[in-house]
Amino acid sequence: MPNIPTIPLASWIDKLVDGLTQFEGFFNVITNMIGGVVDAFQWVFDLVPPWLFIILLVLGTFWVNRKGKKWGLITFEVVGLLLIWNLDFWRDMTQTLTLVLTSSLIALVIGVPLGIWMAKSSIVESIFKPVLDFMQTMPAFVYLIPAVAFFGIGMVPGVVASVIFAMPPTVRMTNLGIRQVSTELVEAADSFGSTPWQKLWKVQLPMAKSTMMAGINQSIMLALSMVVIASMIGAMGLGTRVYFAVGRNDAGGGFVAGIAIVIVAIILDRLTQAFNKKAKSE
Repeated sequence: MPNIPTIPLASWIDKLVDGLTQFEGFFNVITNMIGGVVDAFQWVFDLVPPWLFIILLVLGTFWVNRKGKKWGLITFEVVGLLLIWNLDFWRDMTQTLTLVLTSSLIALVIGVPLGIWMAKSSIVESIFKPVLDFMQTMPAFVYLIPAVAFFGIGMVPGVVASVIFAMPPTVRMTNLGIRQVSTELVEAADSFGSTPWQKLWKVQLPMAKSTMMAGINQSIMLALSMVVIASMIGAMGLGTRVYFAVGRNDAGGGFVAGIAIVIVAIILDRLTQAFNKKAKSE
């Protein structure tokens, strides 16, 4: 059989990355912006003592879930966070929350407008759907390479990689929620002379709120799943504890840090679900 020449795809990508690294000033601006958000979240978490954090979380859970079953979740929050505090993982937990909340916030700020744009244009939807498929199916480890090349080592590249991996559900569910709004309601808004912005803010987004919250919940969980992976490029938190435990073959330390991550995941998941139920009731 004739030898078929290998397509130099890897070298093309390397040249593209090398070319993009020339825009150092642009990436420095993004690094400073994301770093500012990370520092703000971490400053707040460092300012609040653990006992006050637990009290505020319980009060927030009680307020969000006033009409639902809340005592089981409140009990789990108190016991779980006291365990994390007792194990001396509190600082690691707040660093993990900083990574997750920063990634989720950026995914929300970018993903919701993009989802709205996709819902308004079938052409835009057809363009971005394959991109979202690519973002969600590419192994998460691959995102670490360009993140380090563009943003260096630390929390910022971890946030960037987490945003890329976690954003698709927010975009998809925003698009889906708006497209599922009853055409009768949209036509009624048109008949009353609503402008496109009024129709979006007063009809479509409120009706799509529940679906959008489900997408945000998925994005938060995906961002949390990047915690251990992001620790490989210098992102601090509970993932670092797991990563170091793997390197030292420390089964006990890794398992305990994993339990702490599970506690954080369950609390975040139940709280976002409670927000979703609150959105449905409204």
